Amino acid sequence: MNTKFEFKLPGEDRIVYVRPVAADDLPEDVQGQLGGLKTLYAVHSADGERLALVKDRQLAFVLARQNDLAPVTVH
Repeated sequence: MNTKFEFKLPGEDRIVYVRPVAADDLPEDVQGQLGGLKTLYAVHSADGERLALVKDRQLAFVLARQNDLAPVTVH
């Protein structure tokens, strides 16, 4: 979960999507690192690639904005 990702790729769209992810839907090795969290939030690129997993929605938006991205919520 501490893998660094370079968000600033040349030519990439600046919109990212934030959506909730159930801990049960994640691989077992990731679930073991969650410390009891039941829901995390994923930041996805416009083409659907998961860029990050974070513990709450607010952190997902802060992370996106710190990387000059425009986050929107997906239901």
